[in-house]
Amino acid sequence: MSADAPLSPPPSRLPNVGTTIFTVMSALAAEKNAVNLGQGFPDFDCDPKIVDAVTRAMRGGLNQYPPMAGVPSLRQAIAAKIGRLYGRAYDADSEITVTAGATQALLTAILCAVHPGDEVIVLEPCYDSYLPAIELAGGKPVPVMLDAPHFRIPFDRLAAAITPRTRMILINTPHNPTGTIWREDDMRQLAALLAGTDILLLSDEVYEHMVYDGQAHQSVARHPELARRSFVVSSFGKTYHVTGWKVGYVAAPAALMAEFRKVHQFNVFTVNTPVQHGLADYMADPAPYLELPAFYQAKRDYFRAGLADTRFKLLPSDGTYFQCVDYSAISDMSEADFAMWLTREIGVAAIPVSAFYSQPRESGVVRFCFAKREETLALALERLRKL
Repeated sequence: MSADAPLSPPPSRLPNVGTTIFTVMSALAAEKNAVNLGQGFPDFDCDPKIVDAVTRAMRGGLNQYPPMAGVPSLRQAIAAKIGRLYGRAYDADSEITVTAGATQALLTAILCAVHPGDEVIVLEPCYDSYLPAIELAGGKPVPVMLDAPHFRIPFDRLAAAITPRTRMILINTPHNPTGTIWREDDMRQLAALLAGTDILLLSDEVYEHMVYDGQAHQSVARHPELARRSFVVSSFGKTYHVTGWKVGYVAAPAALMAEFRKVHQFNVFTVNTPVQHGLADYMADPAPYLELPAFYQAKRDYFRAGLADTRFKLLPSDGTYFQCVDYSAISDMSEADFAMWLTREIGVAAIPVSAFYSQPRESGVVRFCFAKREETLALALERLRKL
């Protein structure tokens, strides 16, 4: 072999992972000049006050490394918010860590707790980072299917999936991609199921402030039996319309958080200093997150009213900024093919829900994101009414 010949790559740690459906659909949307309701991010600006707060921190010289666990004032603000909303007192010093977005938080929680051969129960469809994170830790994902078409929790199958090897259960409420939420009775059933076990819980709550129709977000922090075994993950990017800032946080009991930080310090060490200070300053006013349900419910209701004039069948959207629709009255194409066709021929990009399963599964459902300006949604609806 020549000395300058390229080396063969090592065996892949993630052999089944390729280009994500989000990248594929966004590229196609750009190519076809389609309205992109696929990828989940706003097309409107954040509050200028939060940009001003970060700018003040930068100009004030707060540009060097912060403490590994996060700026104290931000951790204190997070702990205070959780206490006000959910009634659980987390210690800001030992039980709150600021992360480089929620995806890093999820990976770190899994890496710190899951050992080779451990089983992790995942409710599918699910966010696409969950299974690769479990596989990187050497764990075995154990999928349990939510009950379509309304994607309720199948507690009988969840209980049957628990074995002596079960290390963790991963839940997500409000749920991406389906827009469903866990209710108080669901949490009570989960607590009863886990009582007397050492099973950990990883609760992805990044859409915590997007719950509609007067319902309350059921954080596991509200439920002592669950909170004592849980990593609770949330995201400033989702809450404050700054997804590109990639800042989130984790709350967990001190013993769990100590293990979390052992991994956190070596996979990111710490998070952008002036952004943390700006967020701490901005959090002094709770109005932006307290008003978020009404803000997004108005968008949801506008979008749903427009879709009512189409042949799509609307599925429930109790939370998140996603709306799933059944397109079976329009086409018998696979979900991926229908999403591609919708983008190319109609000019609106969606995401096939089949992309959120570990094994091929078709239910004739695609997901739209309504975190968009009204004129964006209006253009999308104008095109979708042609179906």
